[in-house]
Amino acid sequence: MENKQQSRYNFNSVDLLLFMWKKRVILLGVSFLAAVASIVISIMITPMFEASVVMFPTSNTSVSKELLVQAFSGHPNVFDFGEEEQAEQLLQVLNSEPLRSRITEKYDLMKHYKINPNGKYPRTELMDQFKSNINFRLTEYMAVEISVMDENPEMAANIANDISDLVDTVFNDMKRERILTALRLVNEEHMQAENEFYLIRDSLNMVYSELTKEIDAGRSTEDLIMAITKNWAQYQMMTDQIRNAAGVEVGLNWRLREAMMEAEQVMAHKFVVERAFVPEKKAYPNKSLIVIASTFASLLFALIVLILIDNVKVRVSIQEEK
Repeated sequence: MENKQQSRYNFNSVDLLLFMWKKRVILLGVSFLAAVASIVISIMITPMFEASVVMFPTSNTSVSKELLVQAFSGHPNVFDFGEEEQAEQLLQVLNSEPLRSRITEKYDLMKHYKINPNGKYPRTELMDQFKSNINFRLTEYMAVEISVMDENPEMAANIANDISDLVDTVFNDMKRERILTALRLVNEEHMQAENEFYLIRDSLNMVYSELTKEIDAGRSTEDLIMAITKNWAQYQMMTDQIRNAAGVEVGLNWRLREAMMEAEQVMAHKFVVERAFVPEKKAYPNKSLIVIASTFASLLFALIVLILIDNVKVRVSIQEEK
């Protein structure tokens, strides 16, 4: 049984080869025309150059805590690489509207991509072109890769490098907006605690001045003891209050310094592993691949069509004989 199937397979294969030899002129003609057409089309396609930047995210550690808070463990610290969460945050920033708007404005991408600003959907077309030519992805090592395709190799490299540089600007702008609000609130609390401290201190000084006057007046020992006993409870209460107020003021002062440092710092949020360079070789189109694929596809399609036509003729002739 197996030998019969094998012989049938050999017969069918030989039959197919004989059929192709019989139709060789047509098949060669179709293949030749497909090759010529694919060569012409590949020449007409605008070549595109690709430039890429590879970078790692940093950890989200606060620099102010690293420098001000002595008890901070330092793990992770500002020199550590970020993990998957930070890499995904970096991707979100790369896909954000502020970054996209700055690149679009700087390089006038509406004009560069030949989009009519008075058209029906100019922003949608611009967005489609931007996403088609500029891509961001996570690598297998949790790095972020920026890939830019453009017909101008220098522009592709410049856009890729500028996007990586703008990451820090966009990150810091978003953080500064929140930090300034926090700084205002901490500053108000600090001023209030400072005023309360000075108020309690002045009251304590008044009580101390009254006791001093009693001593300087040269009154009897019994009168001094009565005066001290009379003001001692108030003096002790104010001493505890000023101690607590001083602790609150010191804590708020540290928080204020931390918020001010956070507001003033301009930190990098990525480690650039490889900056983009001007590509020398086009990335698209691959002419040889286009020619080979289109020629083979045309040959296969022509062969299938010829087989179908031949089968139809055979069936028609059988029907006529009947």
